[in-house]
Amino acid sequence: MGYDDYALLRIALEDGVATATIDAPPINVMTLPLFAELARFGEQAGDDEEVRAVVLKSANPDFFIAHFDVEAILQFPIEEEAQRTPDNFFHQMCERYRTMPKATLAQIEGRVGGGGCELAQACDMRFGVRGRTVINQMEVPIGILPGGGGTQRLPRLVGRGRALEIILGGQDLDAETAEHWGLLNRAFEPGVIDDFVSSLARRIASFPPAAVRLAKASVDAASLPLADGLVEEGFHFQQLLRTQPAQQNMRRFLQLGGQTREGELEVASLSGRVNGTRDPR
Repeated sequence: MGYDDYALLRIALEDGVATATIDAPPINVMTLPLFAELARFGEQAGDDEEVRAVVLKSANPDFFIAHFDVEAILQFPIEEEAQRTPDNFFHQMCERYRTMPKATLAQIEGRVGGGGCELAQACDMRFGVRGRTVINQMEVPIGILPGGGGTQRLPRLVGRGRALEIILGGQDLDAETAEHWGLLNRAFEPGVIDDFVSSLARRIASFPPAAVRLAKASVDAASLPLADGLVEEGFHFQQLLRTQPAQQNMRRFLQLGGQTREGELEVASLSGRVNGTRDPR
């Protein structure tokens, strides 16, 4: 499956990791063409069995994605009454990154705002850089609201009060605060993020695909009532226990020193060696 026919994304596939580098000068505004390519890449990578992890990053050191194209929004039809509908193409694009059966990581090294921030929120993990990453939901100050999932994902990530501060305040959020609030998984010193994210993505990509897929599905079941979520977790555990990779890897884990004092003192490294990988930390 080829990834050569993209104009605004540079796609590299290596060791099961599909890295999409956004390159839409001058500031990576999410124009309709960029939106279309991000949506198409999400579909293609999600369906590609060779892809086991996805990384989104930017060629521009100052901007991950500025925001959705305001000029395009001004062309949206407004003649008819507003309607409640599940048919929202932006929501569907973001949900594809959230629900695809593989890990999605957003590597945010510069500014991200508006719809770009909403896409990042839909990814499984977000990483930033101290002194470089800046997050902004700029919709309310210009008279609208985050319409790409931000009013729904942000409260789930940082809580209602902090989500309202971000959305109603429309102010810049630095990497340290975003990490403290849980919007970023981690904030790194400059020059560190690329090695960490690529190593983590390769590590995840080396694991049995079914284990990654069902672990992600089980975590998503946490949105259910606890009793229902526990049922889903138990079901997915039983499914994996019946797969050949699980049986082989558990035996390999014991052969390498699992459940010994020495092995358990370095269990992250040991479990990685079961699949020929290492701990990214």
